[in-house]
Formats: sequence, structure tokens, C-alpha cells
Amino acid sequence: MAKIVLGMATSHGPLLSTPPEQWGERAKADRANPALWFRGQPYKYDALETLRAGEKLDQKFELPERQQRYARCRRALGALAATFGTVNPDVVVIVGNDQQEVFCDKNMPAFSIYFGEEVANRPPTDAEMAKMPPGSSLATFAHRPEKPTRYPCAPTLARHIIAKMIEQEFDVGTSKTLPDDGLEYARGALPHAFGFVLRQIMKDKPVPHIPIMINTFYPPNQPTAQRCLRFGQALKQAIDSSPENIRVAVIASGGLSHFVVDEDLDQKFLHCLEQGDTKGMTSMPETHLQSGNSEFKNWIPVGAIARDAGLRMDLVDYVPCYRSSAGTGNAMGFVRWT
Repeated sequence: MAKIVLGMATSHGPLLSTPPEQWGERAKADRANPALWFRGQPYKYDALETLRAGEKLDQKFELPERQQRYARCRRALGALAATFGTVNPDVVVIVGNDQQEVFCDKNMPAFSIYFGEEVANRPPTDAEMAKMPPGSSLATFAHRPEKPTRYPCAPTLARHIIAKMIEQEFDVGTSKTLPDDGLEYARGALPHAFGFVLRQIMKDKPVPHIPIMINTFYPPNQPTAQRCLRFGQALKQAIDSSPENIRVAVIASGGLSHFVVDEDLDQKFLHCLEQGDTKGMTSMPETHLQSGNSEFKNWIPVGAIARDAGLRMDLVDYVPCYRSSAGTGNAMGFVRWT
């Protein structure tokens, strides 16, 4: 029988791998974004800056503050990597989202499970780097390798999970090879949610893994928070029922609040996660789970799995990283369940 021995959740935003002196490059994209979602509403940059003027957020992105927050994030990632190495599971299930890197409007499954033998990743070309959003190219090394690399997957467990999810009435999408329909600069590469875990947590020495993608970002078929919770509960049963004698880790990639930082929202969610309060974890209105905030939906299934597996949560760190006086940036969270 398979046994779940480790859970993790980690942010994967570009600021984690961008020198703090250059965080302002990413803020250029914020100023051009016509829909910065904050507490259920989309704002233009100037309107958001006016709305949050009383919070004195400029103090939170001064260079010394950025430097110490960046250092905390790197220490937290190191702690997760060390724990992963110590536990050394046989198989890893990674729950993340694709941001039109492999899927697009041509075909966008709500849930998709990969069951191929391996996945490929590669470095971007100079021409592709030039097409990336402002600031993003600075952090590509965090999720894309220096040379073309193939990473092993776990097709036997993946096929078992697919069959059991269908039995539990989750009609999941599946893929034996990754589609090549996404953004031009990402074709032939692994979505960053998964590449980040392989490189930053597994240190490019991955054990066999299963990528599971949730369409958190793109209407009209975004699963609700409640649906993601039920998906996690069904996934736990599917893993438990595997006849393989394997030790399994489950890792969520993404979050927390972004592209606008909302510390209140994050703290409420983390409290519910620590308490195993699945009702609280899914109580946020869907309007609060749009754009970058939608990646909470990668954490919800893993949190449910860890709770049902009887694992204890440890908040390694929570670091809100601001890059503008409008409160844009990424709140970074690092959690492990052992």
C-alpha cells in the first residue's frame, strides 16, 4: 500500500529568484496591468495606489526591507529542500497550475493528470527571453535548467490515480505528452509551477513525480474552492488505494496572494490550513480567488490530503514581498507537513 509521508506547499513567484535590487522590473508589468485584483475587485494601478495610500506600503519595499525579505525566502526554500532530502520519498505528486505554458483556449481542462514516462524542460533562448513580461526573464533559472533535461515521472501510480478519480466521478483530463499549444516562449518547456519544485525543492535530482494541473486562472471552467477540496479528498483516497509499496510526498506549488499582496487574506487562510479547517479554507468568495490569488486552489487539495493523512503542519515562514506603493508583489508562503 502507498503511504503519504510528506506534504509541502511553496510559493514560486519570480521575486524568489530575482535580486531584490531588481524587483522594480516586475513592477513595470503591474503598472500596465488593467486588472489588478484586490479583495474581489479589479483595479488599475493608479486607483489601487490611491486606495492603499493609508497603509504606507512604500516603507515595505525600500531596498533594505526587500533584501531581508528576500533572504528569509531563500532560507525557507532551503529548509523545504532539506526536509525533502531527509524524508526522501519514492514518488512525488505535484499540484500546480499552468499559465498557458502548455494549455490554451484551444483546450483548457479544469483538472489534468500527466501519466507519461518523463517530462522535458529546457533553457529559454535569447529571443524567447526578450518576449517575456518585464522582470520575468530575470527568474527563469529558478524553473528552467541550464541545458535540456528530462525528468522521470511515475506512470504506474498516475494511471492508478486516474482510474480511481474517474471512479469517484472526477472526469479528469489526461496527457501522456505535454501539449505544445501555449505561449511561444514556453513551448517545449515545463510549466513554471512544476519546474520550480524540481529545481528549487528537489535540486534538479528529482524522484519520479506526477504533475497534476488545476486551471485556477482562466474562465470559464475554473474549479471552485469547494471543488478543489473534494478533488484533494478524492486524490488522497486514490493514492491510499495504490497496491504499490511506496512512500509518497504531495507538494502544492503557487500562491499566496498576488499580484496584489493581501496579508489579511493570507493569514486567515494559513490559520485555517494549520487547524485543518477545510470549511474555513474554502470560505473565501470566488471573487477573492482570481488572478494570482487563484493559486490558493493548489494549496487546498494538499492541505486536505495532509490533514487526512494525520500529518502535522509547520509554517516555515510567511514573507509578504512588496514591489510598489500600490501593494503589488507576492506574499510568499512555505509550509511542510510531517
